[in-house]
Amino acid sequence: MRAISGFFVRVFEFAIPDPYVFAVLLTLLTALLALIFAPHRAPIDVASSWYKGIFDIFEFALQMILILVTGYALASSAPVRRGLLWLAGRPTTTRAAVSLTFLVSAVACWLNWGFGLVVAGLLSRAIAQRMRIDFGWLVAAAYCGFLIWASGLSSSIALAQATPGSKLNIVQSLTGVVLPLSKTIFTPFNLVPVVVLLIVIPFIFMAFEPRGNDVIAAQLPPHDSEVTISVERKTRPTLGSALDNAWILNLAIVVAGAYYLISNWITAGFSLPIQSVIFIFFLLGLLLHWTPVAYVRAINEAARVTGPLLIQYPLYGGIMGMMTGTGLAGVIAQWFVAFSTAATLPFWSYLSSIVISLFVPSGGGHWAVQGPFVVPAAAKLGASQAATAIGVAVGEEVANMIQPFWCLPVLAIAGIGLRRVMAFTAMVFFVAFAVFGLSLLFLIPR
Repeated sequence: MRAISGFFVRVFEFAIPDPYVFAVLLTLLTALLALIFAPHRAPIDVASSWYKGIFDIFEFALQMILILVTGYALASSAPVRRGLLWLAGRPTTTRAAVSLTFLVSAVACWLNWGFGLVVAGLLSRAIAQRMRIDFGWLVAAAYCGFLIWASGLSSSIALAQATPGSKLNIVQSLTGVVLPLSKTIFTPFNLVPVVVLLIVIPFIFMAFEPRGNDVIAAQLPPHDSEVTISVERKTRPTLGSALDNAWILNLAIVVAGAYYLISNWITAGFSLPIQSVIFIFFLLGLLLHWTPVAYVRAINEAARVTGPLLIQYPLYGGIMGMMTGTGLAGVIAQWFVAFSTAATLPFWSYLSSIVISLFVPSGGGHWAVQGPFVVPAAAKLGASQAATAIGVAVGEEVANMIQPFWCLPVLAIAGIGLRRVMAFTAMVFFVAFAVFGLSLLFLIPR
């Protein structure tokens, strides 16, 4: 395990630049390929397609950032924190603690990946404050819950294909078909491997528990000194401070929002496009933070982690623009068609997704790069568009076990280094790789 961990850490520390820098390099590579292979390879065609793509992705980029921010803010609310502290006191053994941490993190990530990342870090800290446990082992289990985020309700790829008119709904733009979540997320080829991993991964962690002198416990303050969020109040109340703390304002928005959602679902049928997912987490955050000022402060804190996404998404949009506007996506699609069949394309999309995810660690940005050529390939072969999209999505989440980009927020909250964690996440990568791969080969309806 140390050898595996050391290999991946050395590779990423030596060879992989900042994700923004890699997005720039990938932009240059795409432009070069377009100038060589694309049907519309004139420099002005490449440049204009790139420029248009940058701005076409703005709406989707904001939606993805809001998913992260609203989930992050929800996880920082006092009721959620109290619930995590209560959960942290339930396990009486280290094995029970690591199993609970993984399962809670996984469920939270399935609901909302921003929410899950924060829950993972907070819960692992709270448990480590209550018992002597190897902290790297525990935090790795917490982060491994992120393994199923793209199979859940905040999957950027699945949500984009379920949202009519989305710039990232590449399936609709090519075929005219919108894929509801019932065709992607709520299918056996997606849910069966999720359930299998929820059962198997706790046993893997229990089998490789550090013991004796190998245990490195956390250096954290005791749980009774846990810092809680407090709202500063002025000694002399003012009209402004009274409005800042007027819970009735939050409640009015929650009631109005819930009324709209329920009414729309009754008349138009239940659906979960990107807008609805964001809106639900926004309403839950308002409700649990209770006052406007508390929610604003939580959003301010959450916004600090969105900086890298703000600049990376436009670059990925430019890449998508070059691939589609110049015809390069169609050329690459033909390469895929040459060695794939309708039955195997989702699996090959999955394998290529894992490779691409090592360099583009973002579900939405990843789809902007890979979607433009796997969707035409699926149309050409008559393959399942839903299974192909899920193949790309689950490849991204599996690759996260050896690509540390999204592990960094969890490590920052928990207060631990990457090397202590990656031995365990690399081990989980190989298990998840096999489980999802087999699902895409054998569980997709023919």
